[in-house]
Amino acid sequence: MDPTLADAEAVRAELKALDAYIDRLVNTCNHLAEENRALRDQQANLIAERATLIEKSELARSRVEAMIARLKAMEVGT
Repeated sequence: MDPTLADAEAVRAELKALDAYIDRLVNTCNHLAEENRALRDQQANLIAERATLIEKSELARSRVEAMIARLKAMEVGT
């Protein structure tokens, strides 16, 4: 076999392997970008849920404090 032909075939094989590797990298980047978007959406949802839970907790605390104040007022009145 001609040495230059063998070199050309080797280069083609290396280019084919490099092309496959680049395709895998692009697929990995696309997958990671989608995963990142999903995680950011999840984070935003969790932050909103946390804010809602904090608000509900504050409301419950206020109601309990008001009940305690009313009970104390009833004790003093009796």
